[in-house]
Amino acid sequence: MDINTINLDQEVTTVRALDLDQIAPGELKRFFFHLVTDGMGLPVYIPIIVAKGTRPGKTLGMTAAVHGNELNGIPVIQRIFKEVNVQELTGTIVGIPTVNIPSLLRKKRRFIDGMDLNHIMPGRPDGNVSQVYAWRFVHHIVKKFDYLVDLHTASFGRVNSYYIRADMADEATRQMALLQNAQIIVNNPPSDGTLRGAAEDLGISAITLEVGNPNLFQKGMIRDGLTGIHNLLIHLGMTQGNIEEPEQAPILCKRSYWLYTDTGGILNVHPKVAEIVKKGQVIASIYNIFGDKIKDYHAPEDGVIIGKSISPINQTGGRILHLGIEA
Repeated sequence: MDINTINLDQEVTTVRALDLDQIAPGELKRFFFHLVTDGMGLPVYIPIIVAKGTRPGKTLGMTAAVHGNELNGIPVIQRIFKEVNVQELTGTIVGIPTVNIPSLLRKKRRFIDGMDLNHIMPGRPDGNVSQVYAWRFVHHIVKKFDYLVDLHTASFGRVNSYYIRADMADEATRQMALLQNAQIIVNNPPSDGTLRGAAEDLGISAITLEVGNPNLFQKGMIRDGLTGIHNLLIHLGMTQGNIEEPEQAPILCKRSYWLYTDTGGILNVHPKVAEIVKKGQVIASIYNIFGDKIKDYHAPEDGVIIGKSISPINQTGGRILHLGIEA
């Protein structure tokens, strides 16, 4: 590895290549990975934490903030490395607390060219700004994983339940999903340009954790995310302990979709996240600027509320709620 050091509270090594073989067993290392260069010719660094166990084994990767406003995953990854004893670890854990550095610093969801990084994976080596960033991240870092847990949240103006997206037809990812003790699991084969999909194409078992809401830290969601990852580490034989069982079984959904408004106005979405709704139930109402009700929206079929809009001002075609259809 081409290395320099930066002095923070602990020494951090800057690298242009991530070589896990050069890390000694029993070491916990921090890196700044030089992924791309900005408009001034200065490095754009991605933070990486690596815990290499004293016994060889699989490599679990954890990523957060692929969208710059999705923050709950950051402390989940930070705390995993504080809670795992590397001297008793089998295999290697790699954490990237923030993938989308430029957007995190700007407090924006999308990349600096307006693209959604999680819709263009695995990118292109000779593409535009966002495509090159995505390609280098996938091929220089993610490619080294055997398993991937990608942490997300809802977007602006929306809230989420604690739920998982996974290909439930694949036994490895099914087990990964069930271990998270989530409220809801959505069967979602990854074919939509996501980081999870890019990982699966490389033979890496991957799931997406949706842990709450954007632009803030939520203690309960962070705690739930930690529990699920600890369960996974135990299941993979990387750490020792007892798997924590869920208080109630997750709701398994065979599919899900968003409902949208067909007129603009002030929107009030009635059900709470994770609430069960029945076909025909009033799920939202929309009002004009004078406070008169324009119309009600009804559930098109039985389902569970995965997420919903909390932004009152809703133009025609705006999101209402994310409805999961139980398997």
